[in-house]
Amino acid sequence: MPKQKTHKGMKKRFKVTATGKVKHRKAFRGHKLSGKNARRRRRLRGDGVIVGAEAKEIAAALRPCL
Repeated sequence: MPKQKTHKGMKKRFKVTATGKVKHRKAFRGHKLSGKNARRRRRLRGDGVIVGAEAKEIAAALRPCL
C-alpha cells in the first residue's frame, strides 16, 4: 500500500494548531491596500480560522507532516 502524501499546496497555505483549528492568511491583503478603507484593512489583519468539516478535510490532507 503506498504512503499518503502531504498536499504541498495546502502545506504552504494552512497551519493546523494544537487544538485542531486551521489557520490561514486572509485574502485581499497582498497589495493595493491604499484603495481599501481603514476598517477593511483592520479586519484583514491577522490570520483567519477555519473550524468544522472544512478544517477536518484540510487537516487530513496535511496529515503526514503533522
